[in-house]
Amino acid sequence: MGLELFDLTGKTALVTGGTHGLGMAVATALAEAGATLIINGHNKERLEKAKEEYAAKGITVATYLFDVTREQEVIDALQRMEKEVAPVDILVNNAAIIKRVPMLEMEVEDFRQVVETDLVGPFIMARHVVKSMVRRKAGGKIINMCSMMSEVSRNTVSAYAAAKGGLKMLTKEMADEWARYNIQANAIGPGYFATEQTAPIREGGHPFNEFIIKRTPARRWGQPEELAGAAIFLASAASDFVNGHILYVDGGILATLGSHAGEE
Repeated sequence: MGLELFDLTGKTALVTGGTHGLGMAVATALAEAGATLIINGHNKERLEKAKEEYAAKGITVATYLFDVTREQEVIDALQRMEKEVAPVDILVNNAAIIKRVPMLEMEVEDFRQVVETDLVGPFIMARHVVKSMVRRKAGGKIINMCSMMSEVSRNTVSAYAAAKGGLKMLTKEMADEWARYNIQANAIGPGYFATEQTAPIREGGHPFNEFIIKRTPARRWGQPEELAGAAIFLASAASDFVNGHILYVDGGILATLGSHAGEE
């Protein structure tokens, strides 16, 4: 055995929120490793734009418009995928939102919306994808996109931290309940990455940029393509005995938070 362990040829991967950012980076990696690629989004225009961006990379992608928090939409979409593309072998629960508001000012409905998208959505998606895996006796891979906020807090992201902390434990529960069906459930926990969303912080002289560079042992932001190795590993046969693990791809920052080890 060797590099063939990482070959995803013949597998079908569904990446929720795979229209941009880290979701697109993960989806691209899986496709380049041989997987047939499906992405979801809830904005038609963004889905169409993403399809063009994948095509420019030489990747054919099937796109499906639905909301991961609406169970019937999920069920209907998965049924269409099985008929039009193939049953899902690899699910990446990437779709998520964040609202940066101090807790004393945050509306309950806003808190609920974040938790619904970032925690309940992955539960709905995994539950119905796994039902098909069990029915087909096919085994499979679930990859949840956790976060550093699965481990630590930060001002103004209470709902996001609560949801991502919950997703960490949901991943472990998935591993416990579904291992008997040859399904591995793991998670990736990205650190601070250079994306469109973080551009204002990185390029605008923001003090948080200096903090990240100073406290991250790698002394830089991550590049989206640096998630590729973790994604391919957790999606492939190379991780068949890895279950319930959260793989943090963070340049070492979690190893130094709470100490002075990352300071100059």
